[in-house]
Amino acid sequence: MLLVGVIVVVALVFDFVNGFHDAANSIATVVSTRVLSPRWAVVWAAFFNFIAFLFFGLHVATTIGKGIVDPSIVDTAVVFAALVGAIAWDLITWWWGIPSSSSHALIGGLAGAAIAKSGAQYLDAPGLIKIAVSIVLSPVLGLVLAFSLMTAVFWIFRRSTPARVDAWFRRGQLFSAALYSLGHGGNDAQKTMGIIAALLFATGHLGPTFYVPLWVVLACHAAMALGTLSGGWRIVRTMGLRITKLKPVGGFCAETGGAITLFAATSLGIPVSTTHTITGAIVGVGAVTKLSAIRWGVAGRIVWAWVFTIPASAFISAVAWSIIRTMMR
Repeated sequence: MLLVGVIVVVALVFDFVNGFHDAANSIATVVSTRVLSPRWAVVWAAFFNFIAFLFFGLHVATTIGKGIVDPSIVDTAVVFAALVGAIAWDLITWWWGIPSSSSHALIGGLAGAAIAKSGAQYLDAPGLIKIAVSIVLSPVLGLVLAFSLMTAVFWIFRRSTPARVDAWFRRGQLFSAALYSLGHGGNDAQKTMGIIAALLFATGHLGPTFYVPLWVVLACHAAMALGTLSGGWRIVRTMGLRITKLKPVGGFCAETGGAITLFAATSLGIPVSTTHTITGAIVGVGAVTKLSAIRWGVAGRIVWAWVFTIPASAFISAVAWSIIRTMMR
């Protein structure tokens, strides 16, 4: 029981790390457009991160808990190694200011530990295919929606003065940032819920039926909100300033396009990357004015981080599992 408690705490630490690592996803645009100061931006985002459980079901948590690897091979060593791989990769990319995906780091960590223990045949192929498709579709959908919104806004407000448009969308960005933070909390917090529920189910603490206890839901949302409050300014700078220069109207369109994508994915139980989504949306906004407005070198480095996230976290977790098993003998 003590070991299970320790691993649950480690999972909540991952959720906290997820919060400050992915805080940029929720607040980068609203900070870079100077609609909110960094201090108030994180408070705003953290509040909506926490209350997201009031708006969404637990489909994503179920996907993580049962749709990545065969539940029969999940044990304390597998879960702990998966968390080590995910946290390690999150911290590495945070240190270098690279907005990688905490979600895919956790998925890679779980897959790597499962392979190290029992082999690739225990991976859930349909679940992993769904996630692989989402890796491509979520940034593309975010880009298309943000591009479409930005184009529509340009046409609708074509006769308005830039100052008036700026004033309207500075207020509008508070709403769009709230929506995006809801989507962020609704999708990302559920990933940690899923891993904790999988651990509790594997150790017999849930009985014969898999479900996510309410205390797990509240604890995961609280940990993510606290992580968001702690910031993550290295990645905020990359997301909000280096990809393209944003104005309030662009921030509004990027956040709204990203939020729509996250709401749809969460309702379908797909654990998408909030990082991928908002990056695609920011690129979509920048592409409306001119393609040269996008710093493609920065975007390219971000894409490479996406490519390496799952295999890198899987490798780290496989090594961690081997070390854990050696120590337990």
